[in-house]
Amino acid sequence: MHMNQDSRFLVYFYDRVPKSRVYSYLLQYLKPILSKKVYIGSENPVKIKCTRIGFKEVFGDGPSFTFIGKSAPSGVSDQPMTNEETLQGAINRAENLKKEYRDGDYYVGIEGGIQRVGTQMEAYAWIVIMNSDCIGKSQTSTFQLPPKIAELISKGIELGHADDLVFKRKNSKRGNGAVGLLTNNTIDRIEYYRHAVILALIPFIHKELYQNG
Repeated sequence: MHMNQDSRFLVYFYDRVPKSRVYSYLLQYLKPILSKKVYIGSENPVKIKCTRIGFKEVFGDGPSFTFIGKSAPSGVSDQPMTNEETLQGAINRAENLKKEYRDGDYYVGIEGGIQRVGTQMEAYAWIVIMNSDCIGKSQTSTFQLPPKIAELISKGIELGHADDLVFKRKNSKRGNGAVGLLTNNTIDRIEYYRHAVILALIPFIHKELYQNG
């Protein structure tokens, strides 16, 4: 069989280079091609990082992922004040991503919300993950907001801005957030969202249990 110069070089290369290095080169070349795209409906680094950590913990050394943060409209108020509105905001973000970026494998919507429970005001978030044939949803735990922050929110100020005013911080929602400030960083915003990301992925790792759900 006649081989051209390029073919002879490849045979020479394969015969003499350690196979582990060959596989490493191939993996490095194929990784961008085989990597699954995960779009997150926000450019906030906190939301991107919590998604990346959650996916890594669920899928481990399985598929490679590329995480892309893109601004996506929620279709709800800047500060959702009910559970239903907050969930809808997360769904809308994921669906708008799916319509805009058709090359994605997963679409993640994260929406923080507030709800009144008796005389108290509680904060939480909804996380929605979807692809072409599956959707997963999970809500974070809730925590009680202090009266000063609750009062500012009642006046129409968004939670992140209220946190900055009370704690004299700047743009805390792109950092440890209200939960980090109130727990002295025992739980920061990334850790707070991480569990909900993992829980929202349950229908993807057990599709056989959720196909008719």
